[in-house]
Amino acid sequence: MRKAELKRNTNETKIDIAFSIDGEGKANIETGVPFMDHMLDLFIKHGLFDGDIKADGDTHIDDHHTTEDIGIVLGQAVREALGDKKGIRRYGNAFVPMDDALAQVVIDCSNRPHLEFRGDIPNEKVGTFDTELVYEFLWKFALESRMNVHVIIHYGKNTHHIIEAVFKALARALDEATQIDPRVKGVPSTKGLLT
Repeated sequence: MRKAELKRNTNETKIDIAFSIDGEGKANIETGVPFMDHMLDLFIKHGLFDGDIKADGDTHIDDHHTTEDIGIVLGQAVREALGDKKGIRRYGNAFVPMDDALAQVVIDCSNRPHLEFRGDIPNEKVGTFDTELVYEFLWKFALESRMNVHVIIHYGKNTHHIIEAVFKALARALDEATQIDPRVKGVPSTKGLLT
């Protein structure tokens, strides 16, 4: 089983994540940020991962530190769970519609972290959640997982639908990229390594 368990404790947050790439979509999420609970639940279920994600942060200030630090630790957990990346497909691409919205995420498990984010999120808030934190989460996730992550919001009107489509597409693209392909011998790189 490709899995990892990580903790991160700072003066701002305490994050505890157990993550398995080869799962069944079992999610146990408690972050103190209700909108992120919803998005992470979608991410685990639609990627067919397993994940226990617990966070206790300074949400009395705002949701920034908690959301950002979850992205950091989840990215680290994905990277650790992937190990040497032998036999993986490496690339993943997913389009996901959510009613009026269409999002696409393309991933390369390249060990070259980069986030490219194209598209607009029309409103600054969904409930009490600051939508600018979606970018912060994705950037920290890409950085710490050491993946190339391209997010394209093709269109959409409803902010909740747009963000939900992004998280589902991230899950499905990651699932595709991390699948073992029996045709791949070693790592899928002419350099001979992806670490």
